[in-house]
Amino acid sequence: MKIRPEQPGDQPQIRIINQQAFAGDTEANLVDTLRNSGVPLISLVAEEDEQLVGHILFSPVTLSGQNNAPPIAGLAPMAVLPDWQGRGVGSLLVTTGLEYCASAGYVAVVVLGHPDYYPRFGFVPASGFGIKSEFNVPDEVFMLKTLQGSALQGIKGTVQYHAAFNEA
Repeated sequence: MKIRPEQPGDQPQIRIINQQAFAGDTEANLVDTLRNSGVPLISLVAEEDEQLVGHILFSPVTLSGQNNAPPIAGLAPMAVLPDWQGRGVGSLLVTTGLEYCASAGYVAVVVLGHPDYYPRFGFVPASGFGIKSEFNVPDEVFMLKTLQGSALQGIKGTVQYHAAFNEA
């Protein structure tokens, strides 16, 4: 299994992966909109025998109430073809993606996801940092992982995603 950055020509297969993983177009449309928005993205694919089987996307988020908040990324979406789920593809995408985020200078990553899945990667409820989601979601599903020690010390606020998330 190889994890690599998205390349030109990968977009049609990435769209199919998201459509099949989420049984619809919402996440696939979100990926396309973010890609076309011009915001800096970390977009990685999982490739096996020259076939794309998974995709993960990280985009910058902002923290309201903070003038000089350190850079934080939002993980969304992460998709694996149904036939490949449960085989470690998602875990490999997440761990590799977190490494890319750290290398890109992000101090933390937030995710709105399954509370039984993401803690294995070090994600904890963001509320413990005084950080909440702009979306009205249960505390345990909005999580954060720090990538640079105490970079969030004294930082509080509401995470706001790119406008595309409100359109999806």
